[in-house]
Amino acid sequence: MSDSIVIIPTYNEKENIENIIRAVFTLEKSFHILVIDDGSPDGTAAIVHRLISEEFAGRLFIEERKGKMGLGTAYIHGFKWALERSYDYIFEMDADFSHNPDDLPRLYAACSEEGYDVSVGSRYSTGVNVVNWPMGRVLMSYFASKYVLFVTSLNVKDTTAGFVCYRRKVLETINLDEIKFKGYAFQIEMKYTAKVLGFKIKEVSVIFVNRRLGTSKMDSSIFGEAFFGVIYLRWRKEIGKIKPRPKLIKQAT
Repeated sequence: MSDSIVIIPTYNEKENIENIIRAVFTLEKSFHILVIDDGSPDGTAAIVHRLISEEFAGRLFIEERKGKMGLGTAYIHGFKWALERSYDYIFEMDADFSHNPDDLPRLYAACSEEGYDVSVGSRYSTGVNVVNWPMGRVLMSYFASKYVLFVTSLNVKDTTAGFVCYRRKVLETINLDEIKFKGYAFQIEMKYTAKVLGFKIKEVSVIFVNRRLGTSKMDSSIFGEAFFGVIYLRWRKEIGKIKPRPKLIKQAT
């Protein structure tokens, strides 16, 4: 039994999904994988089911949803699934190799050995470590993180990063039902909420490589959500709306 699970959301990732799964499972550190597939019409889920039945039962899992429901809701679904089980470290990672599976043990070590609550695979902590991205997208992403810092004072250089490790207690404390956003702003909201609730965040420098196979799921609406969402997050903090999840109180019998 592994203490760690990697959540990988998918939509039409048949070119990448088997390779990314095998790459994670060849690491010396043992990780489990949960794929959250949003009804991919290209057969992504069928590939995962085949790998489960033929090789990776008990290590590889899949949750299928009907249609594209947003990256944020996919991760929330995965977080809740993982919290119902005994995982102590819960990861976010893309399916397209933009996040290098070899960096997973480094994110794990930041939390398990160095005492941080959240570790972020950061493109910008030591400069701009991005390969094969159009310059316009690099600049937009970089200055988006600067904008988040300006509005929220969240001292994380790569606030929109989607390569993250959470200690279990972080996701148990955050009220996941109150997380509002689905795109880039979801990543900002999770980091900001963790910081407001007192958790320690470390950025681990990684190199981000633009996908080689498959189609990007980016669209302009997620940038608008992020721009206005940051102001909304700061407002929620100022009026005291960012609070820990209420603890369930057992009734006396």
